[in-house]
Amino acid sequence: MIPRYSRPDMVAIWSPETKFRIWFEIEAHACNAMADLGVIPRENARAVWKARDVEFDVARIDEIEAVTKHDVIAFLTHLAEIVGSDEARFVHQGMTSSDVLDTTFNVQLVRAADILIEDMKGLLAALKRRALEHKDTVRIGRSHGIHAEPTTMGLTFARFYAEMDRNLNRLKKARMEIATGAISGAVGTFANIDPAVEEHVCAQLGLEPEPISTQVIPRDRHAAFFTALGVVASSIENVAIEIRHMQRTEVLEAEEFFSAGQKGSSAMPHKRNPVLTENLTGLARLVRMAVVPAMENVALWHERDISHSSVERNIGPDTTITLDFALARLTQVVDKLVIYPDNMLANMNKFRGLVMSQRVLLALTQAGVSREDAYRLVQRNAMKVWEEGKDFKTELLGDADVLAALSPAEIEEKFDLGYHTKHVDTIFARVFKD
Repeated sequence: MIPRYSRPDMVAIWSPETKFRIWFEIEAHACNAMADLGVIPRENARAVWKARDVEFDVARIDEIEAVTKHDVIAFLTHLAEIVGSDEARFVHQGMTSSDVLDTTFNVQLVRAADILIEDMKGLLAALKRRALEHKDTVRIGRSHGIHAEPTTMGLTFARFYAEMDRNLNRLKKARMEIATGAISGAVGTFANIDPAVEEHVCAQLGLEPEPISTQVIPRDRHAAFFTALGVVASSIENVAIEIRHMQRTEVLEAEEFFSAGQKGSSAMPHKRNPVLTENLTGLARLVRMAVVPAMENVALWHERDISHSSVERNIGPDTTITLDFALARLTQVVDKLVIYPDNMLANMNKFRGLVMSQRVLLALTQAGVSREDAYRLVQRNAMKVWEEGKDFKTELLGDADVLAALSPAEIEEKFDLGYHTKHVDTIFARVFKD
């Protein structure tokens, strides 16, 4: 991923230096296990660890690979240059390249998941803080983009919190599913390597042995992992879209923080655009772009092919780096979001009480009017608000058919905002559970 949308800790997971370090640890731990089993001499296993503190020469490995056309062989050749050819002769004993590549990829995905999980916790903290801050800040709820009934800004933040809390659980499950390793040799039969070696290596790397591998770890695990990331990205976009709507000039119920010296447009000095949340919408598309290829990677020929390899070399780093950046950016946006309660109230009152239509409808039915007739009575007064700019309550108080069922006091009571917010505390207790 380009530096503009990258953060250093996640980028480091995918660096060649980190990859080769994990490759080394897999090979060295495997040698230890084989020495324990008496398969190779103890002194050869110890010799491999001479490379523990050595910085592997990425350029040298690339140089060897240019000749061998094989990345793992290039690395093993370089490792032998460091520890000595004779000492290294038992390295990779009974193993296949996928043992190293797949186990390393899963280690990297686990480490990436750990960062994403912490990112999500930070976002949840910001959402909870803003939800509590605006628990009783009334705003209009919308369906189809049209005014519906009153809600609160706190409930808006609370529903995003609940969604992201589900995503936290998805990330944890994705981490658990991907945390497997395989050191099972060609086609996964352990013909040339003892299963105890796999158990030892996985334990050292914080993984579980894959119950059954072929020459590769099953790719349904990876499909589930990247799908979980795609769902998180869609939730990020869900929040971003709401903020983008609220920042529209004719709405202006909230807006991204506009810092001193910031410019909104090269042509129009007045502009304050929702550039961060628009950016998040774009980044979400990039993350979701990995989901279908990850699913298509599940179906490999027989015990393996490498059609998945080129895909994963791209989507592994790009998707995790992008999502890490997006979660951090959204956390900053939520944390600094500027809220305009007065504008929310003004928007809600823009159509002069129209949003209370359901309360009047229900009151009429409870007073004995059929639902069909009640709907007709309410709608004919509501249309005067839409089309003629009338005041809804005033029209109801002047409608003889409505007054035949409801007293003026009963009509007045139906315009109490508190009716719509009376269960906010109940909802908050369900969401935050503390």
